[in-house]
Amino acid sequence: MSSRASPVMTSSTKAGKLRQQNVAAPNAFTRQEWSAYYTRKRIVQQWLQVHFLGTIDCQKVLEVGPAMGLVTSLLVNIGYEVHTLDRAPRAFAYPDVPHLERDICKLRSEEIAGYDAIICCETLEHIDWLQVGSVLAAFRASGAKYLIASVPYMGFQVALDLYLNRITLRQHFSMKKLLWRKRFAAEPPGGHQWEIGYRGYSLRAWEARLADSGWSIVKRDFTEHCRSVFHLLVAR
Repeated sequence: MSSRASPVMTSSTKAGKLRQQNVAAPNAFTRQEWSAYYTRKRIVQQWLQVHFLGTIDCQKVLEVGPAMGLVTSLLVNIGYEVHTLDRAPRAFAYPDVPHLERDICKLRSEEIAGYDAIICCETLEHIDWLQVGSVLAAFRASGAKYLIASVPYMGFQVALDLYLNRITLRQHFSMKKLLWRKRFAAEPPGGHQWEIGYRGYSLRAWEARLADSGWSIVKRDFTEHCRSVFHLLVAR
């Protein structure tokens, strides 16, 4: 009776099997789409979210509308416990954080209880202005102590950047004015339904809506290239 030698599993074979077992689902976007979204002018918005979060005492964070996951990755790298929420499945494979698939207009506060802070940036303008207050109130009723929110800001503003050295000249100029006289043309469902700075959507009205929903302003800031207003808010 002949005997057959058992195959020897080398360290490289083990590593190969481990890699096969740990292959993550692919991203729902291409590298080109990621690069086209996170442009030089947009990246400041991502940094400001992380910066605001770093000024408060928190550990467990809910990120609403994580897009392609850049802010999620940064927060995980820093050491926060991050969960995400969107009406669609998570678009990115890494980081593999818990994801809640919900429509924020139908969100119940108990579904998002237990977080120290909620990040909701460049998301609320996609829902009807009259529904925004109930969403903000649900965030407040969840028990989260802090909220970081941002929406497009088209009030009067001027931005001027200039970079110059011996071989390079780079400049940027933009100005927004008089949009308070115009009505915002709502985009099809899923697009922007309103923007701050247009008639009926003043910064004062926006901040009143935040206050009426149970939030107090800790800090306000603006981004100039992708024009938005950011608020760091604390629950009253």
